[in-house]
Formats: sequence, C-alpha cells, structure tokens
Amino acid sequence: MSAYLRHFADTFATLNAGSLHRLGELYSNDVQFRDPLHQLDGLPALRSYFEKLYTNVEDIRYDLLDVDETAPGHGYLRWNLHLRHPRLSRGQPISLQGCSHLRWAQQVYLHHDYFDAGALLYEHVPVLGGVIGWLKGRLA
Repeated sequence: MSAYLRHFADTFATLNAGSLHRLGELYSNDVQFRDPLHQLDGLPALRSYFEKLYTNVEDIRYDLLDVDETAPGHGYLRWNLHLRHPRLSRGQPISLQGCSHLRWAQQVYLHHDYFDAGALLYEHVPVLGGVIGWLKGRLA
C-alpha cells in the first residue's frame, strides 16, 4: 500500500469539524465526489458538504476495516460509520457499513462512496422507519 493511501485513510478517519481545513491536503481542486445521496464537483462543494455534515451531527466517527490499493493510484477503503443525528433514530447512535472507491495522482480526484442509503436515513426517520421495518418483515 502506498504511503499516500495510508495517509489519506488515517487523516480521513480522524476528520472533525475543527480539522476540515485538511481537506485541501487530501483532495484535488477538481475532485468528483459521489455517494447514494450526493453528487459534488470540486473542492469548494466538497468542503461545504463536510461543513454541513459535521455541523448537523452530534457525533460522527469512521472505523476503517480495510485499506486496499488495487493498482497505483487506485484503491478502496472499507469502513463502519457511527453517527448520532438529532433527526434520525431519535438521536440514538446509528452504525452503517460502507466502502469508498478512490483514485488519486498527487491527491484524490475521484471519491465514490457506496452504502445502503435506506439503512442510513429512511429506516431511522419517524413513521417512515416503522413502515420500512414492517415491509422488511413481510419480505423475510
């Protein structure tokens, strides 16, 4: 594994509201970021996204499970996300598994996250979460 990927993984896992200035050392100015809920182009948009994310959550933490460089400048991070948001699950902790696909030269220019958006959001929204739980039970 490259020293850069290890540095990226370690830095990303420790980001918080007070360290978002470090995004510029991780990502290129023209970074493309995608996840099941967002599509962002450019470092300013990514910085704004993270600022809102870290402002609105009461607690957020990534546990890295696996870091794998599959080719030079191409790799994956597998992680568990733990967060508490006042509007989700009545502010109780939520955990979610996911994976990040990364491409980089000097810095990451492509970051795609893969996770179950339903497990993150829809199952933890009042009323809607109960309906989804009921549907899952009916399908089992």
